[in-house]
Amino acid sequence: MRDHTSRPTEILVTVPARLHLGFLDLNGGLGRQFGGVGLAIGNFKTSLSIRPANHSDISGPESERVRQYVLTMERTLAEGGAHAVKVLQTVPAHAGLGSGTQLALAVASGIRRLHNLPLEIEEDALRLGRGARSGIGIGLFHRGGLVVDGGHGKQTRVAPIISHLPFPEHWRVLVILDLKRSGVYGHDEMSAFATLAPMPEIEAAQICRLVLMKALPAFAEQDIVSFGAAIKELQVQLGNHFARAQGGGGFASSAVASVLAALDEAGAHGIGQSSWGPTGFAFAASAEEAERLMRLAKEQSAAKELDIQVCSGLNRGVEIVARTWA
Repeated sequence: MRDHTSRPTEILVTVPARLHLGFLDLNGGLGRQFGGVGLAIGNFKTSLSIRPANHSDISGPESERVRQYVLTMERTLAEGGAHAVKVLQTVPAHAGLGSGTQLALAVASGIRRLHNLPLEIEEDALRLGRGARSGIGIGLFHRGGLVVDGGHGKQTRVAPIISHLPFPEHWRVLVILDLKRSGVYGHDEMSAFATLAPMPEIEAAQICRLVLMKALPAFAEQDIVSFGAAIKELQVQLGNHFARAQGGGGFASSAVASVLAALDEAGAHGIGQSSWGPTGFAFAASAEEAERLMRLAKEQSAAKELDIQVCSGLNRGVEIVARTWA
């Protein structure tokens, strides 16, 4: 239902980046496929402003992509008029940080709020071509934290979020980016999934057990050792499954893999790659431990090619600020 209060003159939307920690079921024998675990993180974000305008004006990074999202939303809502959208910041595209879903939902939610319309996150995600495989980005858009989605069945439109847990405030995440490389995306990603054989049922079962009976309970109890061990094993199994599509290895970037190996040796937890990469990650039990690990990581010869940052997990999703001037 429309809110008939005065319309704002500008909307500011900020969405955190996310890590995709792994898929659950790449077998599909139970009637559902994919599912996954994801986490909202700080330091990296997508932000944009939207205003009413007499003619379309899209500026900033990813402007052509944003233009298509704006046109789709204008056709969907049929509110009349145009929009001026300024993209203020984006996370690196095709790096495993969820940039496409963040950008699409930021545009959709901003335009809806500008017209005092209720948000329709799941429906807009589908309209804008998001959520076909993973529901993590959509789930994290709402609330942040750590989420698990239940994958897609025959009747599924958007994968349901079946678990949501707050990130421990004292934990930190080391995020390792190789800005010279991109992960698999678009047509190549579709081709990779189409050509990969289904994961053997016993391996998919092991992954689901790891997540349900080790990773999630450990996360809830703030047991970083058990949580990290579960995520590391999950990543090894998935890395082996996707190795052919990633050039024969478990990681898309050899430089990231080298730094992660050093972090693993130094006591970091939950070593892995987000989605198709090339971004890698590792967990630390405190800010002090994360700083120690980051110093060690930057001493590695491979680190000169990389951007290494210490991030907090974020227990919030999208932030939408409405501004109104007389």
